[in-house]
Amino acid sequence: YVNNSVLLGEGVETREDEEQSVKLAEILELLLAAGYFRARIKGLSPFDKVVGGLTWCITTCNFDIDVDLLFQENSTIGQKIALTEKIVSVLPKMKCPHRLEPHQIQGLDFIHIFPVVQWLVKKAIETREEMGDYVRSYSISQFQKTHAFPEDEEFELRKERAICTVMNVCEVYAPQRRYKRQVDAGELLDEESRVHSTLLEFGRYSISSFTGPGNFVLSSCPAGSEPNILTEINFPLTNQFWMPFLQLRIKALMTGMAAMATEEGKLSASTVGQIVGLQSEEIKQIATEYAEKAERSVEDRPERFGPAQQHRRQLASLNKQITQKTKELEEVIPHSYTYLTLQISHSLELNSLEDVESQADSGLLEKLRALVAMNENLKHQEQTFRSHCREEMTRLQQNIEELKLEYGEEGDEKKTYPLHQYTADREKLQKIRLLMARRNREIAILQRKIDEVPSRAELTQYQKRFIELYSQVSATHKETKQFFTLYNTLDDKKVYLEKEVNLLNSIHDHFQQAMASSGSKEQFLRQMEQIVEGIKQSRIKMEKKRQENKMRRDQLNDEYLELLDKQRLYFKTVKDFKEECRKNEMLLSKLRAKGAS
Repeated sequence: YVNNSVLLGEGVETREDEEQSVKLAEILELLLAAGYFRARIKGLSPFDKVVGGLTWCITTCNFDIDVDLLFQENSTIGQKIALTEKIVSVLPKMKCPHRLEPHQIQGLDFIHIFPVVQWLVKKAIETREEMGDYVRSYSISQFQKTHAFPEDEEFELRKERAICTVMNVCEVYAPQRRYKRQVDAGELLDEESRVHSTLLEFGRYSISSFTGPGNFVLSSCPAGSEPNILTEINFPLTNQFWMPFLQLRIKALMTGMAAMATEEGKLSASTVGQIVGLQSEEIKQIATEYAEKAERSVEDRPERFGPAQQHRRQLASLNKQITQKTKELEEVIPHSYTYLTLQISHSLELNSLEDVESQADSGLLEKLRALVAMNENLKHQEQTFRSHCREEMTRLQQNIEELKLEYGEEGDEKKTYPLHQYTADREKLQKIRLLMARRNREIAILQRKIDEVPSRAELTQYQKRFIELYSQVSATHKETKQFFTLYNTLDDKKVYLEKEVNLLNSIHDHFQQAMASSGSKEQFLRQMEQIVEGIKQSRIKMEKKRQENKMRRDQLNDEYLELLDKQRLYFKTVKDFKEECRKNEMLLSKLRAKGAS
């Protein structure tokens, strides 16, 4: 068991064992690992380091603690107790699993402080990890508001140049209109045809697949090339019938265009070849329109068409009818399917209800029917009552309007009277509020004065702290007195041993000379007798002094026993006084309760 001492701020030394020192070192290591580098300062007391670390961990965990912003080192006992109480009051809010009392922090009980510090450090590290990304992004955004890296400045310069270059390129290679639709060409009916016609005016041709009866798969040819009118058309031999219609439709679209007065305004073979990029629906429409035109042409000039052309016209008409009927069937089938599904579900539900009804109790069914009829009757009564209420409300509103017209002037006077009454009541309320505020201030002043007087619990705590402090001071004083006594005893022992050594050295030095003659020998013996007599006298004095100290010790022991008896009597008296105070409070509360009743 090793004793050591730590000097506190007020100059009082507290004793602690080796385990407390080990726990203090572990606490400081935890605080340093968490980032509280103030614990490295050697001039601070352990109390300041531990309390500062606890406060830092609590604030790092985003919890408020009522402490001074400017931390005061070497505080008094009252300030330390107040500070530790504030720290301990915050720990339950943080849901700390370990209990800690204020006197344990003030008394530097590191064994009980260590688990709390360990938990707080872990909590602080977790909170810092959670807030790290947010703080980092916030700091970066704040930095970017006022500062910039050289790379960012260079990027901004290159960005401006690139934007200027792109704008110039867009201006140089802007879309140019090559063709213009003639006024007498007629208006296109659907939106898709108008879109493709507009794209064709600017020399751009869209590509799509034709999924109609012939399953066409069309692709465009590159700009500037001169391919055939149709390129990469993959379809069965049965669809070769549609080839003339497509070619004629393309020619029909181009006949409605007029070349613009530009150097690229001439129509080339590649332009005609790229028109095949129209949508499939438009191709269907083209074929249909061409078939109708061909039919009209045959009716106008039948002698110019043979049986083959008539067969093609009939085939196109039949395909058109088939497509139309197919679309109608596709539109009707989902509705019919939905209707049949609903009918089947209703029939199944009806059958299940009939089965349940056949299996159910007839009396219960009659009761349910009666309840349903009652419900319907109540609904009808509710509707009737609502309509009656509306009529009554309309009648009352009409009466109110008539009364307003009849008593308009009297109504104004009646309106002004409540206004004056309201103003007077409002002023009265304001005066009452001012009086109440004055009373509240007086109550607050009295409350503060009452709070300045320490309560019984606070006095008990202060007494306990003073007793602990007195115990520490008395222990230190007793230990110091023991050291003084031990020092004085050892010093006296040293003096006597030095005298003995000097005497023995003198005897040794003069022994041979004294033994040389009989006279010197007798003189030497007389001196030795004198020395022995002096030693006996000194021994008698020390024995007498020892007896005096023993008698004094016995006397002090008797006084100590008397003081112990007085202390026991004091504690017993205090206990009886507390019991009487408790009884007095109970009686006062009963008297107040009787007076209130």
